[in-house]
Amino acid sequence: MSGTSPSPKPPADAVPPVRHPDAPAPGELLGSHYGQCFGCGGEQAHGLHLAARAGEGVSITAEFTVQAAHQGAPGLAHGGVLAAALDETLGSLNWLLRVIAVTGRLETDFVRPVPVGTTLHLAAEVVAVAGRKIYSTATGRIGGPDGPLAVRADALFIEVKVDHFVDNGRQEEIRAAMNDPDQIRRARAFEVNP
Repeated sequence: MSGTSPSPKPPADAVPPVRHPDAPAPGELLGSHYGQCFGCGGEQAHGLHLAARAGEGVSITAEFTVQAAHQGAPGLAHGGVLAAALDETLGSLNWLLRVIAVTGRLETDFVRPVPVGTTLHLAAEVVAVAGRKIYSTATGRIGGPDGPLAVRADALFIEVKVDHFVDNGRQEEIRAAMNDPDQIRRARAFEVNP
């Protein structure tokens, strides 16, 4: 069918991902890539404040606690917020590859409700790379890293140049990020979505 989006499933000629030699060590907290990011930024009052840690290979773990501001139905997390948590976790994987990439496609399955006050334990890994396309998968569990599955997602990220952000972002924020004297923070500001 023409005009459809590409599947987040890797093609037969995809290759295994390769962790960048300068990627954070397993267990290292990745920190926020940008203070205003809804997913991981500390400057967002109602953001997810998602905290991600590097894992083995090209994998990470992350956590966020569902707050009252994140609810859809009374007492339950909004599905869009859960999708944002998965997207943020998946996007953080790109820091282990040291590429700038944006979400091209995100397929999300909602398996069970996630109550307000619950800490969602997320795990994500890159499964394959094909040219500029990065294929990843993630799960979110409640009650601990081995708890019941609540959400899962498969994603396709597309590697882009920093021009993608410069050409499309609001210039005030772009200039502020580009002028940050911290080289790592400056690079990380442009590592994920969209």
